[in-house]
Amino acid sequence: MALNTPVCDFGWPAVDFALDDTTGSRHSLSTLRGSNGLLLMFICNHCPYVKAIIDRICRDARELQKLGIGVGAIMSNDAAEYPEDSFENMARIAQQLDFPFPYLHDPTQEVARSYGAVCTPDFFGFNRDLQLQYRGRLDSSGRTAAPPAARRELLAAMCMVATTGRGPQEQTASIGCSIKWRH
Repeated sequence: MALNTPVCDFGWPAVDFALDDTTGSRHSLSTLRGSNGLLLMFICNHCPYVKAIIDRICRDARELQKLGIGVGAIMSNDAAEYPEDSFENMARIAQQLDFPFPYLHDPTQEVARSYGAVCTPDFFGFNRDLQLQYRGRLDSSGRTAAPPAARRELLAAMCMVATTGRGPQEQTASIGCSIKWRH
């Protein structure tokens, strides 16, 4: 089921967590944040929306890290029902695609719930004070990648956050597969 993310709740404070990544390292807000902010993404392995843009996510993450924006990705889906999203497959995908950010596992789904994540991909862009400034889409891609010249909305928004501490007032919601909640 395709869902859209809610509009940005400007100033909403990031919720701390402690999650392991695919290499066994433990991460929290303090280990992920950069000097100019933090981008947290809820993604997964099986979602066609994520698959269509994962190369662009990696490209933009590398550029944002150069601007002092920390980046982390969180997988919260029920892997028992969606085996492609298992921890082992997370590790394989992260290595195969050379993720430039930690790929964190949220097996209890508590982090996804605390953030109000609704779909994959769901982007949360925070300023240096860890206040939400962006809850939009990567670009105009859907289940297929947008044209190469598509406006890089997430990158532009997070560049603005890095330099001014504020995100754009106009944001287009991300669309993706629903988070696969455990019953």
